[in-house]
Amino acid sequence: MEVFAITKNIPMSAQKMREVVRQIQGLPALQAEQILAVVPRKGARFVAKTLHSAIANAENNNKLRPETLRIKEAVAGTAASLKRFTPKARGSAGPIIKRRCHIKITLSDE
Repeated sequence: MEVFAITKNIPMSAQKMREVVRQIQGLPALQAEQILAVVPRKGARFVAKTLHSAIANAENNNKLRPETLRIKEAVAGTAASLKRFTPKARGSAGPIIKRRCHIKITLSDE
């Protein structure tokens, strides 16, 4: 049985988040939690929160044990970017793009 959790609109680019997500792909869920606890990146906190939510969904909604769960899929995709402008020389404006991302973690007991 598959269970998933999604965290949306995280204020970080998907490219930075993918570096963290790739580290836990295919691992047992409890081992992935331990790895994320020691990863020194800002994105690791968001991925750990999403993973914890997916494990809680499996326990509470489907009566699955966390020891049997593996990470089947962990994806970081792009979300809508905030576009801002900063003043530049001679009255022009330069763009500032504040990127955001979504995280989806799918757990499976098979």
